[in-house]
Formats: sequence, structure tokens, C-alpha cells
Amino acid sequence: MQSSSKLFPVALLSAERRGDLSEDVYRIKAANSPDASVELAVTRLGLADSLAPRGVPVILLHGSFSNRRFWYSARGVGLGAWLARAGYDVWIPEMRGHGLSPRNLDYANNRVADYARFDLPVINAFVHEQSGQVPHWVGHSLGGITLAAALGGGYLEAGQVASVALFGSQVSRRYWPLKIPPVAWGGRLLLKRFAHLSGARLKRGPEDEPIGVALEFMGWHGLFGGFREAGCNWWAGLAQVQLPLLVVAANGDQQDPPWACRALFEQCSAAARQFVCLGRAEGFSEEFDHVQMLVSKAAQLEVWPMVERWLVAHTAPSPLQQPLLAVG
Repeated sequence: MQSSSKLFPVALLSAERRGDLSEDVYRIKAANSPDASVELAVTRLGLADSLAPRGVPVILLHGSFSNRRFWYSARGVGLGAWLARAGYDVWIPEMRGHGLSPRNLDYANNRVADYARFDLPVINAFVHEQSGQVPHWVGHSLGGITLAAALGGGYLEAGQVASVALFGSQVSRRYWPLKIPPVAWGGRLLLKRFAHLSGARLKRGPEDEPIGVALEFMGWHGLFGGFREAGCNWWAGLAQVQLPLLVVAANGDQQDPPWACRALFEQCSAAARQFVCLGRAEGFSEEFDHVQMLVSKAAQLEVWPMVERWLVAHTAPSPLQQPLLAVG
């Protein structure tokens, strides 16, 4: 089968109409990471009957225990579908072993470091190739943390990304028991008995998470930990990031509290950056929580339009959109 990309092997798995939307599902096998079995599913949404060229590309990255349905339900509801109906070229990748992305051979040892270093640059390059435009990224929870790692590590650089929006993402909350070495050692030994954490059993979501991510999390928050991987300090690297950055927290979020999300925001030095806290004191209709900040009726009315305003404000006009110079 002919590849859908000139960059690396990409198979078009399906091309369907879903109501008023078109849904194309691709599977990328770039073989760029130590585990060559990795394959990534990416769903592209657009208007089915539109004759106009595709709009500005936006990549939506799900969080832990989740998949593409966080952004686009089977009934065609969600931020992804809403942006597609607004004319955007929407791309929804699913991380290794999530949704339509199969589990790779070394699934149990998958880490955010692998997603950030190997997977996100491949997805970004494919979307850029297919759309002909530099994409925006929107990440929720672990998806936002992965984006922060990719930016701090320099795996996604200026010129490759138009802007980044992080929702409910932070790495500054303290887990004091993990700083006690015997507790941390015991926790790691216990976790290593499993290949994954069950989202259904833990009542966290429809997907499992590889145990490698949990062990990596413990390392970040251990006694001598930090937001980094061997040889690369992501936290320090964030101070050099100059991309337009939107960080959104929620007053009702007990998992990733506003103060911790703001710490990540403050670590970045971009001139074009904005911090928003969703709550009544800030003029919103309710105290949003970790999921409701993007998946709720109130989010549809108040948060989704805010995302579009951000995209409009940070999208450079294409050459065809730039005004012609007067002659004479």
C-alpha cells in the first residue's frame, strides 16, 4: 500500500463521513524510536461538504487514561468537532497503546520522555506536511505535560509550532511521601510488578497507562527528582521557550491546582503568554474541575470560544490572506 506521507510510512486506515464531519484515520509507523514497533493513530476532522480549503491545523493531545473521545465523542460532540465546524483542520493523535494506537512491544516501559522526544515531532511533521501550515497544539493534563517536555527539551522548536495551549497541566504539586527514600523504593518495587495501571479499575478513564509513566512520575517527584530526563532538564529548558503560550487552570481542579499550573506558566518567558483560571471569581459561571474545564456544557459556552479567540490571535495570515500592496 502506498504511504500517505513522503516522510515515513503512513497508512490511511479509514475515511468516513460522521454526520456533517469527515473523519480520516491514519496510522504512522516512523520507526524513529528504540522500539521500532511503535505505531500512532491520528484522526483528522473536517467539514464533509465544504468545498473550501482546509483551515488552520490544530492538534489536540489527550491526557492520561484517555483517548481521542475526550475531544470528539461518537455523537460528534466535543472541542475537536466544534473547531472542525468552525473551519479548523483538526488532528487528534492517540498516544502509544491508547484508542486506535496499538500497544508497542515495549509498552510497559513507555514514558513521557518517549512521547516528547520521538512521537510529538513525528505527529507535528506529518500534520505540517499534510496541511502545508504550521500547527497549533492544545494539550490536557498529561497531554499538556508531554507538550511541556517537548518544548523544554527542544524537541518541538520555534517555527515548527504556531502556539501551545495547556489545560490542567503542572509538575509542581508536592507529593511528600515520595521524598522519603524507603517509601519511594517500596512504591517502585510494587509498581514494577505490573505492566500497566487500569483506568477502569481506578475509575480514572477508559484507557490503561503503562507502568513506565507511573515510575517516571515517581522519579520527577522523588527526593532528588525534577521535570527532566537523563541529560536534559526540561524545566530549565522551558525558560527559553518563546512560543505563544496559553495556560488554563480551574478553581475546582483538585488534581492539578491553579497555583501549580501557574508555576509552569511563570517558568516560561514567552512575551506572548496568558494565564486563565476558570472560576466564579474570574467571571466564569462555575468552578470548573479537571474534566469540566473542557468537557461540559459550560465549557462549550465559555471555554471553547476562548480557545478559538486564542487561535485567531496567534495565527499568522497565509500569503494568500495578506493584503496586496497598492500600485501607483
